Amino acid sequence: MSQSKATFERDASLMRRCCELAAQAAGYTAPNPLVGSVITQGDEIVGEGFHPQAGQPHAEIFALRAAGGRTQGATLYVNLEPCNHTGRTPPCSDAVIEAGIQRVVIGMRDPNPKAKGGIEKLRQAGIEVVTGIEADRCRQLNEAFIHRVQHHKPFGILKYAMTLDGKIATTTGHSAWISGPRSRQQVHQLRSRCDVVIVGGNTVRRDNPNLTSHAEGTRNPLRVVMSRQLALPTAANLWEIAQAPTLVFTQTDANPKIKAALIDQGVEIEAMKSLTPDAVMARLYQRGAMSVLWECGGTLAAQAIATGSVQKVWAFVAPKLIGGSSAPSPIGDLGFTEMTEALTLRSVSMTPIGQDFLLEGYL
Repeated sequence: MSQSKATFERDASLMRRCCELAAQAAGYTAPNPLVGSVITQGDEIVGEGFHPQAGQPHAEIFALRAAGGRTQGATLYVNLEPCNHTGRTPPCSDAVIEAGIQRVVIGMRDPNPKAKGGIEKLRQAGIEVVTGIEADRCRQLNEAFIHRVQHHKPFGILKYAMTLDGKIATTTGHSAWISGPRSRQQVHQLRSRCDVVIVGGNTVRRDNPNLTSHAEGTRNPLRVVMSRQLALPTAANLWEIAQAPTLVFTQTDANPKIKAALIDQGVEIEAMKSLTPDAVMARLYQRGAMSVLWECGGTLAAQAIATGSVQKVWAFVAPKLIGGSSAPSPIGDLGFTEMTEALTLRSVSMTPIGQDFLLEGYL
């Protein structure tokens, strides 16, 4: 094996370690990215760190602190370009230069125009900089952050479970349980990594969900309900805010009695002139959300897709048949009349989860 190939493979291995470290903070960093960092002297790892949440020091700073006095002439690995601006924390590029780092290996450039420029600054300081190592992995890790920066909207994921014949419930509305326990465990873990989970009023009335991570993660997302007229029960699991906060988006002419009852229970209410998925996503962006999980029924799912509020689909397919011409499907009317209008997912993967299959793809 040539030295260059050995170096490349070691760089790739340590970049994967950076991604592993970064992922430990999934769900905590919004609106900041997930970043991990490793520092080596020769073949020895002398420091590691990751960015734990917005307002806290960045990954490189934690790694430099962990390395102590062993940074002179060292190599620093980080999955995202070291920042070059002062926000809530000082520029990481300055700290890397001051620490005497000799070589920096970077997974991907920072898409945020305010933060980029670190690569050039490091090179101007005489530091060897290598970029694009495990770039696809690094981009996938921070796909929500990249989307938020580029489109000024949170990244939307539509999740549903359906039978093999495309139903999300029976003709009576019964839906517990389509998918198996391992699939539901995957959903709970996904919730813990998202900032927000959204349902419509019909899901609250029919299913009375909790929308928590059920201890599969270390945190619960903000639970959001969209209901134009607040046609909602005054007693529901979502109003139990001791386990997770709940925000209800409604319209300005909604039921005042229900509004008062929910506020009394600690539920946050926000009224809009026109309640639409894109209006909700715009407001969640303003609140700092980065990833939003849509767990709604077919009507709201179709509206979310039509307004560009969904970028990724998580579809659990169970090997079950329930039939029923009026049984609901995961996505309502999109107004398409020709097969050529169908939305085709890209970068599709299918993973067996117990007896079910998880299909992931991007719109």
